[in-house]
Amino acid sequence: MATLDVLVDGIDFGEGPRWHEGRLWYSDFFQHAVYAVTPDGVRERIVEVPQQPSGLGWLPDGRLLVVSMLDRRVLRLEGGALVEHADLSAVATGPCNDMVVSASGHAYVGNFGAASSDGSPVAALAHVTPDGHVEAAAAGLRFPNGSVITPDGATLMVAETAGGCVSAFELRADGSLGERRVWAAVEGSGPDGCTLDAGGGLWFADARGQCVVRVLEGGRVTDSVETGAGTYACMLGGEDGRTLYILTAPGFSAEGCAGKAAGRILQLRVEAPRAGLP
Repeated sequence: MATLDVLVDGIDFGEGPRWHEGRLWYSDFFQHAVYAVTPDGVRERIVEVPQQPSGLGWLPDGRLLVVSMLDRRVLRLEGGALVEHADLSAVATGPCNDMVVSASGHAYVGNFGAASSDGSPVAALAHVTPDGHVEAAAAGLRFPNGSVITPDGATLMVAETAGGCVSAFELRADGSLGERRVWAAVEGSGPDGCTLDAGGGLWFADARGQCVVRVLEGGRVTDSVETGAGTYACMLGGEDGRTLYILTAPGFSAEGCAGKAAGRILQLRVEAPRAGLP
């Protein structure tokens, strides 16, 4: 594989990268804003999100959805202003994080959860219908984080950061989910933001290992690329879908990141192009 290159720097903590309409969109926790950047590194500030932006997605009509972490809401961009799309506080037991939005407008949002009896974080995944109704889609997940939907729209996959695995659910036509199964477990890893490719692989940022990992169903790792920094999200994009964008930061705390502008977006050329959602 090619060498890692820097697309942009000056980020505090980047999250939720999405390839959309020829640009890479992402949230910056501690700059409290959503940005979009072109393949040649020209960055635009899209909208301010005071309570920390995270996951991003779009409704079928093109309106942007963004997770507002600390007040546990999904916001919708309407005519340049953010309005509430859904209140997640009845489901989320911790700050909300990543999100994937289906082709029909159903959104699935993870959260940091609450400590279980053994001290590990456990949370429910929130399902937000296109009209903003909220319900728990799945319970007992170990820090549900990055999520993807397979190209056929039939399966939702969720990275469980504290569980070292990626779980899969049947995705039904009404937006509800079937039973959980482990799609892949990678011992010692902390799967975070992730992206599917057309070769049946899933790239995930390893929040524990300062790397990105490509894994196949069943848990076989085909690639692992060191970044030299905390690695929290990744996304396939570019004109041919074969550029892997990787978001790094010195850590994930406000004390370690806010105002430091030490985060970066790296890019790496890979063989199999992007597939599925986001």
